[in-house]
Amino acid sequence: MNDTSLDLRTAMPLLAANEGIWEGVYRHYDAEGRMLDEHQSRLVCRILDAGPVPYHQSNHYTWADGRTEVREFRAGFANGRLVFDNVLISGWAAEVALDDHRRTMMLNWVRKGEPETYLYEMIQTSDDRRSRARVWQWLRAGKTHMRTLIDEHLVSKSWAGH
Repeated sequence: MNDTSLDLRTAMPLLAANEGIWEGVYRHYDAEGRMLDEHQSRLVCRILDAGPVPYHQSNHYTWADGRTEVREFRAGFANGRLVFDNVLISGWAAEVALDDHRRTMMLNWVRKGEPETYLYEMIQTSDDRRSRARVWQWLRAGKTHMRTLIDEHLVSKSWAGH
């Protein structure tokens, strides 16, 4: 294990507890609460023990009509949080220290090519670390644009081979 992954595991134990394969459903709603989209997801969340980037998440999406999409998110670790900067987003993820139950993470990112669009995400993980609920608040030019609700369950703690 390298120093960065050890530091990441120590600084972000909730993130470390979320390593593995998660399956669930993404539901996107407009600002008035009308559903815009729904699709299945399979996320592979990894803390890497070697290499310069300690976190790697692969999101696999599947729609009812057969469409699929895969998005890769790698993150560095600095100042106690994950730092994302890729072709899709720039932003950060951190555990919420004020949560005495250690169930909450927050993320903030800006979509590349959409500088007026930014998101805040809250992730609530169950005490047994086997399910989680995520909420994205999308804002555009300071106004609510969309909301995304995500319900997931842990399929496997092992991400080896993915």
